[in-house]
Amino acid sequence: MKRLLHLLFHLILVSALPGAFLRAGDRKPNIVFFLVDDLGWTDLGCYGSDYYQTPNIDRLAASGVRFTDAYAACNACSPTRAAILTGMYPARLRLTDWIPGQATLPKHQFKPPPWTQHLEHRHVTLAEALKQAGYTTVHIGKWHLGKPDYYPTKQGFDYNIGG
Repeated sequence: MKRLLHLLFHLILVSALPGAFLRAGDRKPNIVFFLVDDLGWTDLGCYGSDYYQTPNIDRLAASGVRFTDAYAACNACSPTRAAILTGMYPARLRLTDWIPGQATLPKHQFKPPPWTQHLEHRHVTLAEALKQAGYTTVHIGKWHLGKPDYYPTKQGFDYNIGG
């Protein structure tokens, strides 16, 4: 139940954002979410870059919702992606390193804790919740949340390109 509440919180947050209010009879808003590894906070024009030119992303940002105060759930891609999809902290998911990780490197000073090498099916994902709301969902790009049994189309996405 707690997981469902986390996911509902995220859905309510998305639906309450400016520009997401629609009149009766209007179509549901399109949702395009970019998760980019190693993107700095001023690497896009819409966030203040005067070095990089990103006109297409800037136009998309001007007509949509931009997040201006957010933090990654983890310093690695897999746990961050899993946290966004489930609304849960990486430690609660037992997914605390990038998949496949580096559990046996000699440089580790401590023994890494047991952790999951995939996003478990028991967790409801944002894609599954959006599908229940009538959305068609697509994942494009890097996945790093498990082998074929855990690929995006097994986690609620209708289509997967490159994941």
